[in-house]
Amino acid sequence: MTAMHPPTRQGSDAASSLDKAAIDATSTDSPRIPAVELAPAEVGEIDLYQKREKIYTRKIEGFFQRLRLFTGWPLLIGYFLLPWLRWDGHQAVLFDLPARKFHILGLTFWPQDMTLLAWVLIVAAFGLFTITNFAGRVWCGYTCPQTVWTSIFMWLEQKSEGTRNQRIKLDARPWNLEKLRKKGLKHALWMGFALLTGFTFIGYFTDIRGLLMDFTQWQVNPWALSWTVFFTLATYINAGWMREQVCLYMCPYARFQSVMFDPDTLVISYDQDRGEPRGSRKRGTKGSPNQGDCIDCRLCVQVCPTGIDIRNGLQYQCIGCALCVDACNSVMEKMGYAKGLIRYASENSLQHKPSRILRPRLIGYTTVLVVMAALLILQLASRTLIEFSVIRDRQALYSVAADDHIENHYTIKVANKGSTLQHFQLHMDTDAPLEIHGNSRISVPGGELMELPLRIRMKPGSHPAERTEVRLTLVGEQSEAESATVSTSFYTPPANQADRRAGSTSQ
Repeated sequence: MTAMHPPTRQGSDAASSLDKAAIDATSTDSPRIPAVELAPAEVGEIDLYQKREKIYTRKIEGFFQRLRLFTGWPLLIGYFLLPWLRWDGHQAVLFDLPARKFHILGLTFWPQDMTLLAWVLIVAAFGLFTITNFAGRVWCGYTCPQTVWTSIFMWLEQKSEGTRNQRIKLDARPWNLEKLRKKGLKHALWMGFALLTGFTFIGYFTDIRGLLMDFTQWQVNPWALSWTVFFTLATYINAGWMREQVCLYMCPYARFQSVMFDPDTLVISYDQDRGEPRGSRKRGTKGSPNQGDCIDCRLCVQVCPTGIDIRNGLQYQCIGCALCVDACNSVMEKMGYAKGLIRYASENSLQHKPSRILRPRLIGYTTVLVVMAALLILQLASRTLIEFSVIRDRQALYSVAADDHIENHYTIKVANKGSTLQHFQLHMDTDAPLEIHGNSRISVPGGELMELPLRIRMKPGSHPAERTEVRLTLVGEQSEAESATVSTSFYTPPANQADRRAGSTSQ
């Protein structure tokens, strides 16, 4: 291994002479390129933690907003009503975590069925990919819970504080009794709706009728109370205060949505060829010959829940809610112009290129979605309603009873995944002279798990191999199709030990 030494003075002198030679070489009369300092025209400071500018949205009505009612209200009604519905003696939807049972519309799922959850998530993911590739972020704009709940909070704000201009003036004026009354009413409505949301969410994990009785009698469980408060505050903050910040900074979907877009994806678009150059004018006039159809009213910006100007092009902040489409269409109708200046359009159609509905990526997403959905349905259809397992006694392989019968002890577990009482018969299949000691008929209530002891005996004088395979089959009395089979082992003493015991018994 060679040692490294610091450079000597002679080496440093040589290096400096080389540097001087290099400087002299560049100092010749050869033409030199002058250095010019370049700087941007305006350099502004970027505050990474700048204060959020409050967005005051204007109320607008139109075709797409009526369509949003048909997508948002069913979600709200279903969310609030499902825990109150009864199905075969249970809540229609109840995730009973302590009992490790999940009741969903008459079906009972167990931890062993968690593979079905993976299938559901895969189907949901490819469903989202397919819809996004076809029509952009329609999930965000029409059915996302954040969008639906935020719309409800905005509606409550409009009812308590007034229109957009009235809310701007209210925030600008100093505090007085009128402002305190309106602000207090708004936050009271927000908190009430948030409390209803949090209470309902906890009702999916515990009996909601009993939870309501506990709240009314002030006997609520501390855990249930703490989780209700948590989800109440989460709803109040997310839908009331953060709003678009959740979509812009917390939701990852806004960041990776563009990888699912292609030039034929339908997105909210502004037709620049038709709208530019923009300019204001009187109603019913076309303006100057060089003006486009956009009258620069900024109504599309005022109705946007994320505060963007769609005329600047597609932006990741756009959630595809089509509020700007309805606003622009209302203006075009008043001006006597054709609708569709802002519309759902593809990049190719805006560039006057042929636009395709069926393209390779959309076909691929749809194919995978159909295959995954078919496999999920197959999994559900082939799912057995009983779960059967056998556990041997871990303390002793065998025991000898007073009547010289050799016994093996087991514990059987039978889970009835159905919703009604089921009766089963236990059958044994083996080559040895074995018999089940006790009752072989088993009854299990719907959605319950039963553990029962089981004894298998061998008659005296029969000495098969020390280990014998035994197959136990549980068959339903109502339907023989509901059956399950497990294999286990029956152990006997070694042959010489059994012979000695038999000899001592005969003496």
